[in-house]
Amino acid sequence: MKKIDQYILGKFLTTFFFCIILFTVIIVVVDISEKTDDFVKANLSAWQIFSQYYIGFIPRIDAMLFPLFVFLSVIYFTSKMAGRSEIIAILSSGTSFRRMLVPYMAGAFILAGILWMGYQYVVPKANMKYGDFSKTYIDVNRGMLNTNKSYIQNLYFKVDKNAYVGIRGYDTVTKTGNGFFYQKFDDSSKLLYNLRASTFNWDTASLKWRLSNAVERKIFPISEQVSHARQLLMNYNFKPIDLRKDEYLKDQMPTRQLDAYIENERLRGSEGLNDLLVERYNRDAIPVSVFILTVIGMALASRKVRGGSGAHIAIGVLLSVTYILFSRFSVVFATKGSFSPLLAAWTPNLVFGLLAFYIYKTAPK
Repeated sequence: MKKIDQYILGKFLTTFFFCIILFTVIIVVVDISEKTDDFVKANLSAWQIFSQYYIGFIPRIDAMLFPLFVFLSVIYFTSKMAGRSEIIAILSSGTSFRRMLVPYMAGAFILAGILWMGYQYVVPKANMKYGDFSKTYIDVNRGMLNTNKSYIQNLYFKVDKNAYVGIRGYDTVTKTGNGFFYQKFDDSSKLLYNLRASTFNWDTASLKWRLSNAVERKIFPISEQVSHARQLLMNYNFKPIDLRKDEYLKDQMPTRQLDAYIENERLRGSEGLNDLLVERYNRDAIPVSVFILTVIGMALASRKVRGGSGAHIAIGVLLSVTYILFSRFSVVFATKGSFSPLLAAWTPNLVFGLLAFYIYKTAPK
């Protein structure tokens, strides 16, 4: 790696980390000022607030604004280089504009990799921490928590090709329920098997469902068999997490778990599958935006204009807001309309990728 590559890469990464630390501190200070009353009412120590709340809040907000931080960092340090005529000097030395882009792409690769790994493992855990704390301390104090929300009634869903489960009531906190039945049909929709239980609960030792006061009915072509059992341990392909009707659940699952959850929901023919798919595709699409925004930022800021870095940053903020709005509209169309979740996640990248190509082609060489 040439010295100029090391110089640009070093500028890129140091500016980015300075930017993300600075804005994180500002965001945390603003958040503390807004939630001071909630923290005082909950009688929490400073350590509890940090270890239970901000350890989830900070990764969550940083991941959300990560591409914006990258974009602004590229614009800031590149415009400073352009203002000091360093860009002109680099290009005059025989280095092509395409070659000068290499250290930028190296930096984008490092940062996109960090963001991708974060979305796979770190951010879901952070969302869980943030969500649990908010429900326990903040929503309760503000009267926003529905205490009956943990109890779900009248569930009916598909668990296999020809098998269905029905539940009269289920408590997601205690993992207990009542009015359980399991039915299996043949390909002609003829009932083959029926199992009913007055109550049921999740057995943490065996990781199976414990059915109480069960009645099992097996139906044959010319006869049927009925049996009774006080308790049965059954290994169904759904777990307590699958029965939670939490709109934020998808944000709290690691990617591998989310993939399995999506497959189960698809098998059951569940509504709201688009929400899950958009979340899954976004975990790959958002890190790719780091490359696109890096190219746009570099190509824009390498132009020496009146107003210097201030003008470049203003353009960068405008483009960033446009990108965020574009992404949100795509998600809304996918979750509320008939827009493909895959397209919803990747359309902003496709549109801004074309913009990046145009700006790169028209940049001064």
